[in-house]
Amino acid sequence: MRAFRFNALPFGLRFALRDLLGDPRGFAIFIACIVIGVAAISGVSGLSRSLEQGLAREGRTILGGDASFSLVARELSPEQRAFFAARGRLSEIALMRAMARRDDGEAAMVEIKAVDPATYPAFGAVALDPALPLPEALAEKDGAFGIAVDPILLARLDIKLGDPLMIGAARVTPRVKLESEPDKLAGGVGFGPRVMMSRAALAATGLVTPGSVVRHVARVTLNGNVSDEAVKAFAQSADAAFPQAGWEARRRDAVSPQFSRNLERFTQLLTLVALTALVAGGAGVANAVQGFVERKRMQFAILKALGATGSRVFAIALAQVMAAAAFAILLGLAVGALIPWAASEALRQAADLPVSAALDARGAFYGALYGLLVTLIFALPPLGRAHEIPVAALLRDDPRAARLWRYRAGAALAAIALGALVMLSSSDLKLGAYYVATSVAAFALLRGAAWITMRVARALPRPRDARLRLALANIWRPKSLTPALVVSIGLTQTLLIALALVEGAIHNELERADAGEIPNFFFIDAPKTQARAFNDFLAEQVPGAKIEHVPMMRGRIVEVKGVPVERITVVDDVKWALEGDRGVTFSATVPANSQLVAGEWWAADYDGPPLVSLEQRIAEGLGLSLGDEIKVNVLGRETVARVASLRKVDWRSYGINFVMVFSPNTFAKAPYMELFTIAYGAPTVAARDATDAKLAREAAKRFPMIVSVRVKEALAAVDKIAGQLALAARAAAGLAIVTAVLALASAVASGQRARLHDAVVLKTLGATRRWLATAYGLEFGVVGLVASLIALAAGTGAAYAMVTLLMKIDFAFSVTAALATTAATLAVTIGLGLAGTWRVLSRRPGPELREL
Repeated sequence: MRAFRFNALPFGLRFALRDLLGDPRGFAIFIACIVIGVAAISGVSGLSRSLEQGLAREGRTILGGDASFSLVARELSPEQRAFFAARGRLSEIALMRAMARRDDGEAAMVEIKAVDPATYPAFGAVALDPALPLPEALAEKDGAFGIAVDPILLARLDIKLGDPLMIGAARVTPRVKLESEPDKLAGGVGFGPRVMMSRAALAATGLVTPGSVVRHVARVTLNGNVSDEAVKAFAQSADAAFPQAGWEARRRDAVSPQFSRNLERFTQLLTLVALTALVAGGAGVANAVQGFVERKRMQFAILKALGATGSRVFAIALAQVMAAAAFAILLGLAVGALIPWAASEALRQAADLPVSAALDARGAFYGALYGLLVTLIFALPPLGRAHEIPVAALLRDDPRAARLWRYRAGAALAAIALGALVMLSSSDLKLGAYYVATSVAAFALLRGAAWITMRVARALPRPRDARLRLALANIWRPKSLTPALVVSIGLTQTLLIALALVEGAIHNELERADAGEIPNFFFIDAPKTQARAFNDFLAEQVPGAKIEHVPMMRGRIVEVKGVPVERITVVDDVKWALEGDRGVTFSATVPANSQLVAGEWWAADYDGPPLVSLEQRIAEGLGLSLGDEIKVNVLGRETVARVASLRKVDWRSYGINFVMVFSPNTFAKAPYMELFTIAYGAPTVAARDATDAKLAREAAKRFPMIVSVRVKEALAAVDKIAGQLALAARAAAGLAIVTAVLALASAVASGQRARLHDAVVLKTLGATRRWLATAYGLEFGVVGLVASLIALAAGTGAAYAMVTLLMKIDFAFSVTAALATTAATLAVTIGLGLAGTWRVLSRRPGPELREL
C-alpha cells in the first residue's frame, strides 16, 4: 500500500488543513460546545442501551423464570398448573399489601411477597442480614412465622429484629433484614417496605379472601436451554390453551414492558435536553466561526486579490470549520462511549439496576449527525461572508456588503433536517413534535426579542449619562452581541425555569395533602360484610370528615369491538389502560369527580345487558364510541359490555376514580371488596399528622384485614422517584448551562476587537476603568433582563404544558424559583461579560493607538 501523500490532496483542502494546523486559535470553545453536546447525546443513548442489554441478560433472574403468568384475586387452576408443570419447573409467589402492627397498635403498610422458601429464588440469590438460609429465616418457631423485612420497616415502627408483629391474624417475627432480592424489578414500584414470608404464613394471616387484591404470580422455567423464540412460542401456546385465563404474561426478553417503555421515554427526554445543550452551544459555534472569519479577513482578501474565486475561499473556510467539527464530534463520541462504563456501577448501587455496559453504534451515529447538523446551522451564515464580501469590503471590514441569503437558506435546510432527525429518532412522536415546535418557537421568539431590543435601544432618546448612552449604543450597533446573548441566555434559562416549576408542581401535591384538599387515606380490601361497620368507625374517629366508599374489583380489557387487545394499535397515552389488571367498579349513579360528556346513565334499577361508562380520553384512544362493545376479564370470568356513556374524570382530585364503571347488575353477585376514602382538615400540620397516626393505629387494631394507605406517604414516594429523575434531568440541563456559558464567552470574545477600539478612544478622552466597567455592566444587564423575561414566559408555558397535559396534576407557579433563576442568570451574565472584557479594560491607550 502506498504511503499517504499530503500533497496529493486537492489544493483547497491542502491549504485549509495547513492553515488550520498552523493557526488553530479560536476553535477551543467551538470544539468544547460540540464535544459536550455530542458526548451527552451518545452517552445517554449508550447508557439506555446498556440498561436494555442488562435487562435482557438478567431477564431470567429478574423474572424468576423463562416466563411468568400473574392473576389477581385467584390462583392457577389445577389444569393450568398441570400444563405448566409438564413443560418445566413451576414456582409461585403471591404479592399483596397489608398492615404490620406492633402490640401497642402502631402500624405501617407493607408490601408482602409470599414465597416457597424451598424453591425461591429460582435464579440469583436473596441477600439477608444476618446471612441465614431463607427456609430457616421464614420457618415457623414457637408459634410465630419468621419474616425478612426491609430495614425501613424496622425504623418506621421503631423495632429491632426479634420483636413480634401482627400481620392480619398471624403473629410474625422479623428475623433478618432483606438487603436485596433478585426479582425486585419485576415486582414494580411499591409504596411500602417489603416483607418476605412463606406462603404458609400468608395463609395464616387470613388476608387472602374472595375479592381481596392479591396477585398470584406463576414462574415457569422451561426444560433445557431454550431460545427466546421458544419462550415466546410457549407463552403463545399457554394463551391458546387457556384463552379465558385473563392473566398477564411476561417473558424473559420483556421482563417489564412498562419499565422498558418508561426507560425509552426518559431516555428520549434526556436526549432532548442534551440536544438543547448542543443547540445552546450553537451560539458558541456561530461566534467562533465569526471570530475565525474576522481573523482570516486579510488572508481571504489576499486570496481573492490573487484570483481565488469566492467559492474557492468559502470552500477553504468551510473545510477548516468542518475539520474542527469532525475532531470535536469524534472526541465527543469517545467521551460518550465511556459514560455507560462510568455510570454502570453507580446505577447498580443506587437503583439496583442490571447495567451491561456496551457500545451503542446507533446512538453514536445519531450523536454525530446531530453534531454535524448543528455545526452547519450555526456556521454557514458567518462563513458566507468569506464568499460574498468583495476584496475591498474585506479590507474595510464592511459588514453590509454581504448577501447572505443563500447561506441562511442552507442553514435553514440543515435546521429542517435536524427537526426531521429528531422526529425520526423519537420513540414518542408527539413528544418529538412538541420539542421541534417548541424549539422553533423559542428561537423565533428570542431572535425577535433581540431584534426588538436593538430597535428600541436605537429609538430611545439619548440619555444624558454617557455610560448609559454607550451601553444602549453597544446593544444596537453593527456586530452587536445582543442576538447571541439573548439566544444563549434565553434557551438555557427557559430549560432551568421549566425544570424548577415542574419540580415545584410535584412538591405542591404534598402541600395539598397537608392542607386537606385531597383525601387523607385510602382504605383498601375492606370486606363488603364490614363496610357499614367500617364506615361508622371512620365517622366516629373523625367527626365531620368526608367519607366515600365504592365496590372495587380488578379486571382487564381483553377485546375492543371484538378484536383482541394484542392486535389493536393504541396511542401511547392510553396504553397503560391495557397493561395488566385495572380497578373496576359499578354504580347506580354518576360517580363523584366525574362529569358525563356523552350518552346517558342507566336507571338505578336497570336489569338488562351489561353496560359500561368509560373515561373519555381512554375511550377515544381505544377508538371506542357509544354503542361499541368491550370484553373484560374480571376474576377469571369474561363479560361483554356495551359503552353507554363517556365521562370526563378529574384525576387531580385524588378521589375514587375508575376508567370503567359498570351497571350494578353486571357484578352484583361477584365477590368484591370496598374501597374507602376519608378527607378532613386540621388547624395545623401537626394536628393533622396526629389525627392521621391515631386513625391508622385504631384502624389496624379494630380492622386488621383492611389496608390503610396514607395519601401523603404515597405522594412522598412518588416525589422521591420524581426527585431522582429530576436529578438526572438537572445533570443534563447542567450541560446546557456549560455550553451556554461557553457561548456567552465566545460572544464576548468575538466582540473584543470593536470594544478595544472604543475603550482606547474613551480612555484617551479620560474614561476610567470603573467608568467603562459600569457601561458594560449596564449593557449586559439590560440584554440579560430582556432574555430572562422571555425565558420566564417560555419556561412557564413549557412547564404548564408538561404538568397539566402529561403529568395530570395542578400547576403552581413558584415565584421564588422564577426570581432565583432570573437573579442567578443576570449575575452570571454581567459577571461573565465583565470578565470577558477585562482584557479590554486593562489595555493602555498608547500602544493600542500606535496599532490603529
